[in-house]
Amino acid sequence: MKDIKNYIEANKDRFLSELFDFIRIPSVSAKPENKADMIRAAEYLKQQLLLCGADKAEVMPAQGNPIVYAEKIIDPSKPTVMVYGHYDVQPAEPLELWTIPDPFDPQVVDGKIIARGADDDKGQLFMQAKAFEYMVKTNQLPCNVKFMLEGEEEVGSPSLGPFCKEHKELLKCDIILVSDTGMIAQDIPSITCGLRGLSYMEVEVTGPDHDLHSGIFGGAVANPANVLCEMIASLKDEMNRVTIPGFYDDVLVLSAEERAEMNRAPFDLEKYKKSLGIDDIVGEEGYTSLERTGIRPTLDVNGMWSGYTGEGAKTIIPSKAYAKISMRLVPHQNSKKISKLFEDHFLSIAPKGVTVKVKDLHGGEGYVSPTNTKAYLAASKAYETAFGKKPIPTRSGGSIPIIALFEEVLGVKSILMGFGLESDAIHSPNENYPLFNFYKGIETIPWFYKFYTE
Repeated sequence: MKDIKNYIEANKDRFLSELFDFIRIPSVSAKPENKADMIRAAEYLKQQLLLCGADKAEVMPAQGNPIVYAEKIIDPSKPTVMVYGHYDVQPAEPLELWTIPDPFDPQVVDGKIIARGADDDKGQLFMQAKAFEYMVKTNQLPCNVKFMLEGEEEVGSPSLGPFCKEHKELLKCDIILVSDTGMIAQDIPSITCGLRGLSYMEVEVTGPDHDLHSGIFGGAVANPANVLCEMIASLKDEMNRVTIPGFYDDVLVLSAEERAEMNRAPFDLEKYKKSLGIDDIVGEEGYTSLERTGIRPTLDVNGMWSGYTGEGAKTIIPSKAYAKISMRLVPHQNSKKISKLFEDHFLSIAPKGVTVKVKDLHGGEGYVSPTNTKAYLAASKAYETAFGKKPIPTRSGGSIPIIALFEEVLGVKSILMGFGLESDAIHSPNENYPLFNFYKGIETIPWFYKFYTE
């Protein structure tokens, strides 16, 4: 594997060109009008994996967007690593906040790829493909490799569970390798050993059956927008704890020793605030920022809309108000249970004068990966070889709902080797991915294969 740097240097421009062609396909799974783009992205990945050296690759039908499956079996008696990733991306809106003309036309600015999907997950997925290419083309692939790449991660992976159950034999492997997380800093590698679960809800508050003149009816009729704000505000108390009854019943509480170990990870509060343009942090009382985003559950409004939001004034009491609300969950919290608790509570606090509907959009369970497994130790040694220092185990505040399901359905653990940074602005305007991280990922991943199969 020691010639990997030379291989990257000789092919880095091609790697980038191929990645850019991939990013230019606006594979936004949340938008039905992008369905054709989902197919295009899947077909592009299929062709890329064949060019990288897969013996076979196919776009397989699923209940929703198709799944790309590829494999190279060098010896059935050898271990099998299955790479998981996703080719779908978040919507790019609001477009006016991007610093490049088109979020799906990637640009390199100050050593960073700026584009929707640059990091999450096209850039990181592509690292896996190019690391695989290197091992195949230089005859250094030490084991069997499978790829399972989906197009619905950003909408909760609704098709992947049934797909895994239907194709259990095809997907048999020894470990699942994922690059869809991050690391602490470019000079501080880390391995994600925990993910939070997710419960994602949409609420609708209806007052009068049509918009009303706010002068004639204001003060006499419940305003759904006002009511929705008051209901949401009541979901947290003055300590920033969620007020839904039963919400914390199953939360895993870490010991003082475990919390102390977690807080050993480097964290500069002033730098953190500056990078976000805020003058102070806010969160659940009694916990550090690392704990709030790693081991504690949360509730956040992801979007609200109601009434007139166009130019100028339109004095109305809106008929309806809406919000999307997500809850990040920690180990032992069940997403379906939390969704039901949320629904029951939200309906119970609705005042007279309005009707409320609650919709469960999607969810998934949290995941904790042990740090003493063969796969974790191989990943740790891979980072240490490539970066010159031992990685720090961390817990991510994000969610990859399918990871827990992999263990449940396929009976296989996952190892999360992410190379993104907090500053990559995933899910936001100006998502970016440093070229350093992209190429360093390609350099690091083959070492995992080597150490895992020794």
